[in-house]
Formats: sequence, structure tokens, C-alpha cells
Amino acid sequence: MSALRKKFGDDYQVVTTSSSGSGFNQPPPEKKKKRQRFVDKNGRCNVQHGNLGGETSRYLSDLFTTLVDLKWRWNLFIFILTYTVAWLFMASMWWLIAYIRGDLNKAHNDKYTPCVANVYNFPSAFLFFIETEATIGYGYRYITDKCPEGIILFLFQSILGSIVDAFLIGCMFIKMSQPKKRAETLMFSEHAAISMRDGKLTLMFRVGNLRNSHMVSAQIRCKLLKSRQTPEGEFLPLDQLELDVGFSTGADQLFLVSPLTICHVIDTKSPFYDLSQRSMQTEQFEIVVILEGIVETTGMTCQARTSYTEDEVLWGHRFFPVISLEEGFFKVDYSQFHATFEVPTPPYSVKEQEEALLLSSPLMAPSLCNSGEKNSSLDCLETLEDNDSTTKLPTKLQKITGRDGLPKKLLRMSSTTSEMTYSFGDLPMKLQRISSVPGVSDDKQAGKAKISTEPISKSVADLPPKLQRLAGGGGGRMDGHLPPKLRKMNSDRFT
Repeated sequence: MSALRKKFGDDYQVVTTSSSGSGFNQPPPEKKKKRQRFVDKNGRCNVQHGNLGGETSRYLSDLFTTLVDLKWRWNLFIFILTYTVAWLFMASMWWLIAYIRGDLNKAHNDKYTPCVANVYNFPSAFLFFIETEATIGYGYRYITDKCPEGIILFLFQSILGSIVDAFLIGCMFIKMSQPKKRAETLMFSEHAAISMRDGKLTLMFRVGNLRNSHMVSAQIRCKLLKSRQTPEGEFLPLDQLELDVGFSTGADQLFLVSPLTICHVIDTKSPFYDLSQRSMQTEQFEIVVILEGIVETTGMTCQARTSYTEDEVLWGHRFFPVISLEEGFFKVDYSQFHATFEVPTPPYSVKEQEEALLLSSPLMAPSLCNSGEKNSSLDCLETLEDNDSTTKLPTKLQKITGRDGLPKKLLRMSSTTSEMTYSFGDLPMKLQRISSVPGVSDDKQAGKAKISTEPISKSVADLPPKLQRLAGGGGGRMDGHLPPKLRKMNSDRFT
């Protein structure tokens, strides 16, 4: 325990999720009423079909699949019964031919040629059929050429025997080679956990493969079963919703060599968007996990299933690591496969956290804009953008600028603290006004504006370098170095 706390800190506590106990120095939890599951932990679906009526005849149309789906005791019973009935039927046919021909009374007459030699009664006819069907051929009982009906019956027996063998032996082979038992060596954690991972609230569970043979093209899917009512009043029992476990990123394709932790990020698209630690105590849902893959040894598709109910999801827990590096290999400790430990996790849902963040954001914006008297509205806009605010400008700033989509650099280049009410619709003319219209004094207590007597060249010098190049560095109109067409356009405006 001391080594564990040294590794993970004092705030963490190991919790074993077995049925024997749930943690150290904790009272045993109260036994809850057993909830009806849709899918058992072993993957069996608790669904029974009733009131089929006349639809039961559909099972006979696919008789082979029906026999394969039966339990082993019924398969063995049908297997033995079919062979027994076929043997008795064919033995009766051979005995009937011997009885009609009178071979039973003349069997010991050496001068008489019977249909089947050495057939005296029904047991001898039964032995003849078994020797012929199983190709044992002792040679004591055989068909003679004086019996055409026996030859026809022998051909029918061969065809019927081949059909029965192919059907029953094939059915038994398919049932024995089914990959259902391969799912017994695919493990799922007894509990699922919800905690923070990479800064996001995440639902996690663990899968593992006990065999050294791999599952080729292993893929995992998750379904959320939850009853709900539509806005129209329709009740949907066990409505199935998809839980994204990495379909868009390819994380649902597993290389299942060692135990893996499957993650579902809880975001706005997740059905658990409004799930919190408190609401989980009253919610009723079931998470069905489906793991599919191709068995490497047989090439057949295998599917393993399990489920987690709301009381099997641990809030604020994380799975214990099970992989350690040894000399020349990695060791997996399956004794800690189901173990979890507590980690600090906010008890609020993702929806509540986002709402709290949005409520706190408008309170921070005015403090940033009102931090000093010299800050202009453009500086406030820049501060909001630096704080990842991608919303539109407020109404006052839109009225000041006159165009909410204008680039920020042009606004800063073409505005001063004394000209915040000018329109930027025609940028060249406004730049001329900047260099020609007198400025306003910063002395607000005077009550009247003082007219600037500085030359135009000084106001041009105060402009940024790019605008100085446009102005040509001299006085008068800023068309000293403009092309002839632009110079003519500006002269037309002044005239």
C-alpha cells in the first residue's frame, strides 16, 4: 500500500471491484434489488419470443440452422433418433422383401437361391442393413442376382444413407466448430469507470484476450439502452443509442494482444452529456458492449458481449495498470484486471461545467475592457480576441466602427482616440482626412477644442510607415508618388 501511494499519491485509493468487497476500510454496500438486464454479463440476451402463432413454420424452412441453434442435449437426441429410425425402417424393408418372397421358410434349403443369403428373421435383416450401410462387409450375408427388387432397395438405401450422413454429421460439425466458446477467453472488466482523461470526462472499460492466438480485425461497438418518451408522447422502451468509442478516428479497431482500455469521450454529442454523479443514482440505463473479430486458428467470426448497468459504472475511478516490463518481454497481471482506484473527478456533468464556464465569461470581459482610461474600443476588441472570444462585436463597437467585418489592422491604422466616430467605407479619402483635419486636444477640462497649427507634413510623419509611403513623405495631398490614374481620381474628388 505504501508503494502504491508513493506511485499515485495519497489522494488515490485502490478499489477492488470483485464481489467480495469494494475497497479498504469501507463498509459493505447495501444490497440493491436485482435489476432485470437486457444482456447478461456472459453475453446472453434475456429475450423470449412468444405468441408466434402460425409463424413457427418458418423454423422448418431453415431446418439446418434450427438444428444448429438447438442445445446439445436436443442435438444428440435428434442425432440418435434419426439414425435409429432410419436403420429400423431399412431393416424392415429387407425383412418385408424376404417375407414376401418366402425366403424366411426356405433359408436352410441349399438348392434355393434367396434374395439375401442367410437372412432368416428380422435381427438377421437388421444386421445385413448395418453391415451394408457401415460398409463393414463380413461376407456372410449378401444380395444375389435373382432379386431385382433387392437391387433397387439397395440403391435407395445408399442414397438415403448418404443424405442422412451429410445432414446430421454436417450439423454436428458446425455446432462443434462454432466460435461461441472462443468468447469465453475474451474478458471484460466487471465495472466501467468515469474519470478525467486528457482533460475530458471519459467513460472507460477494459477488454482482454487470454489466449496467445490473436483476434484478427477486432472491432468494438457500444450501445446505450435507455427508455425514453418522445415530444409527441410516444414511449420507447429500450431505445438504442450509439456510443462513439473511436469510430471517426479508427480507435474502435483493436490490436488485442494485451488488455486495452476502451474510452468514450463525453461531449455534446454523447448521450451522457447531462449525466452527473448525482443524476446517475436515479438514472436507469444499460451499456451493451459488442466485441467482434475473426478467430486466427479457424477463420470464423467470433462475437463476445457484455453489459454494464448504472450501478456498475463507478464515478471518479480509474483502472489499475496491469502491464509491466520484464527482462525481454511484457508481463500482464490479470489479478488486477478488474481493480480500480479513486481519482479526483468533478461530480458535475459536462453540460453543467460548460454552462458554468459560459456564465463566468461575460463577467470577465468588462474587467478586461475597463482596465484603463486610455484603452480604446479597438484595444478592447483585441483583448477579447486574445481570450479566445470568437463572438461578434458588441452593439456599441459595431456603431463605432461602422463595419464589424473590417480587419483589425486597418482599424488600428486608420483610427485615433479623437476620430472614433468616422466611417471606414472609403479608406483612401479617410486617410486624407486624417492628415488634413485638425486633431482634438486631450485636455477635456478646457471645454473647447484647440485647432492644430502644425503642418500637414508632421501629421503625415505620425502615420505608420506603410501610410507614410502612401503619402509620399510630404505635405499636400497624398498623391505625390501615386500612379497617374489614382492621382487623377483624387484630383477629381477635390475639384
